This record gives sequence, C-alpha cells and structure tokens, in this order.
Amino acid sequence: VQLVESGGGLVQPGGSLRLTCVAHGLMFTTCTMGWFRQAPGKERELVASIHPNRTTNYADSVKGRSAISRDNRGSTYLQMNNLESGDTAVYYCNAQPPNPAYTYWGQGVQVTVSS
Repeated sequence: VQLVESGGGLVQPGGSLRLTCVAHGLMFTTCTMGWFRQAPGKERELVASIHPNRTTNYADSVKGRSAISRDNRGSTYLQMNNLESGDTAVYYCNAQPPNPAYTYWGQGVQVTVSS
C-alpha cells in the first residue's frame, strides 16, 4: 500500500492550496480517507475525512475554509482556502479500511503559511 501526497508548499496568509493524495495497492472505494496534520511540538490532528459514501467531517478550525473530496480512481483532495499561519504543518493522507486493525499513512507534505 502506498499513499502519495502532493501540492504542499509556501503560501501567503489568505492564499489557497490543493493537496492531492493518490492511493495505490488498496481497495480505495472501501476506505475512509482523511487528511491529518502535525505542527511542530503538537500532536497529529484530524483536518478532514470523507467516507466512501461521501459523508465528510471537518475539524472546527478549518470548517468553512476547506473542502475534502475524492474520486473513484484512488485520489483524495483537500482544498484549503483563506489559509492562516496556524495552518502551517506537515499534512498526512490517511486511508482507513473497514477493518480497524489496519490503517495507512502517506509520507507527509509540508504546508507553510507565511508572508
């Protein structure tokens, strides 16, 4: 199983980014896909998740500024708008199959919000 993230980088406050996660080697259509983030000195936290039935869930800190989506071919997206310095973190893609004994992580992508 491999999750490959892309789309991170440096963006100014108020700007936008779109993160992409491409999944390989798993039954993508059965997995709940999520984006997590970890800032320096902080615990990893959920940003957003999307169930196979397209039900979504967002952290309060990004509600109204972010949108998670997925296709049927293995890609998951996180659109982030009106970015703030507090959004600076390493963002990780997660795949959660129906069996809770398994979970998969990408390598992470850095997002830095700074002027």
